[in-house]
Amino acid sequence: MTDPRAVLFDLGGVLIDWDPRHLYRKVFSPEETERFLAQVCTAQWNLELDAGRPWPEAIAEKQAAWPRYAQAIGWWHTRWAEMLNGPIQGTVDILKELRDRGVPLYALTNWSAETFPFARERFDFLGWFRDIVVSGEVGLVKPDPAIFRLAMDRCGLEPGSTVFIDDAPGNVAAAAASGLDAIHFLRPEALRESLRERGLI
Repeated sequence: MTDPRAVLFDLGGVLIDWDPRHLYRKVFSPEETERFLAQVCTAQWNLELDAGRPWPEAIAEKQAAWPRYAQAIGWWHTRWAEMLNGPIQGTVDILKELRDRGVPLYALTNWSAETFPFARERFDFLGWFRDIVVSGEVGLVKPDPAIFRLAMDRCGLEPGSTVFIDDAPGNVAAAAASGLDAIHFLRPEALRESLRERGLI
């Protein structure tokens, strides 16, 4: 394996604790929250937003289909910031170590272009990346192989010398199939060990 020279991070679930449950459990029971996320505002629907679908259009269509949840669907946009629980500090600490060692850092995230500016404003460590490829800005989402090709080209990286870190198994598999050295993120301690094995920390 080529010695890795750059690290490409996912953001949500790896560095930032984003989860709609942080919002909806304030107003629903845990059981109703899970039903709402499984049937109404689903992961696939959110992926459409991450791919660049306009929020007003997506919200209105969903509210028409689920009128009993119209207000809660609207909160997906108006109270979106409440889905952010803060940084995953253990991973941020690892990111700082990599930065301090001069490892080139990049990010590739499935995130709506309409809400990503709020994250940039809130999390200073996003400024440590040389570039951040945001799905909603480029119109592609992981695990589409095209977004990995785009990230490699835009950031000037070679797949074989790039470590990719993501919490979604499907994204990790797609990155590996694209030639990246892909790590499935489970917890900061395990990530630290994986990076230590690669001589990065």
